[in-house]
Amino acid sequence: MSYNFPWLSVAPLRNELENKSGIYFEANAFQESLLLQEPKACFLELARKIGHPLSQSVHNELVLDVIDHGFSKGDQRARGPHSNRKLGFHTDRCDVIGFLCLRAAATGGENQIVNSKEVAQIIQKERKDLYEALCSPFPYKRHVMDSKNPKPFCMQPIFSSQEGFFACSYLRVLIDRADQDPDCPDLSKIQKESLDFMDCVCEREEIQTRFRLEPGNVLFLNNWTTLHRRTAFTDYPEKDRQRYFLRVWLSMPNNRPLDPAFKENFGSVEAGKIRGGIRAN
Repeated sequence: MSYNFPWLSVAPLRNELENKSGIYFEANAFQESLLLQEPKACFLELARKIGHPLSQSVHNELVLDVIDHGFSKGDQRARGPHSNRKLGFHTDRCDVIGFLCLRAAATGGENQIVNSKEVAQIIQKERKDLYEALCSPFPYKRHVMDSKNPKPFCMQPIFSSQEGFFACSYLRVLIDRADQDPDCPDLSKIQKESLDFMDCVCEREEIQTRFRLEPGNVLFLNNWTTLHRRTAFTDYPEKDRQRYFLRVWLSMPNNRPLDPAFKENFGSVEAGKIRGGIRAN
């Protein structure tokens, strides 16, 4: 079955994500009947029109269910999309991340976005020493869902530039796990301070964009130029009213070149190449 998206203009959308704000929001992306009957197929077709959908797990999930699984805080299986706890500002392993809201939470679950280049500029201005530390390689512990990678960790910078293109890649939970693992390199004192300072800068409300996605809303974000998170939320007691989103990871045909350090984790660093995602079994 083919789906129609009368609001979609692919070239301007790709340009907005790659060269402008890095954010694209559409309030009424789907007819209500499609959301009730075939949301995954519909969202996947939209994703394929925009970019190349990537696997988000070893099970080759191209469309991931974002719903609270009730994992405890220390559970190594826990991923952000399967928790109701507040997340830290972060990026995902793809050029563009997309969300479709099917059901909103009873309370909470606000989306918060910051421009990562603005964050980098603030840090460079206020603490140049910490900015330089953030441009150095940090160890990232492999997630338990990332079992197809042979090494238990990878090394990549938070901030980088390649051929004049800025990039930010940040997931502190995996950096902290690496620091706690004796088989991974230790963080230096200045690296730890730089991560704490970066988190503090991201908390500044004056640089945040805030809103809450409602049913039928679609959001796409460039992971190299924005950091995002979600606030904690409380679900309705009825299971069929639980907060429920769909998520896609996309490699974009107009993506930017990356620092060679990202090759191990993303597979390719050349502009216009397919990259990112989690290797499927």
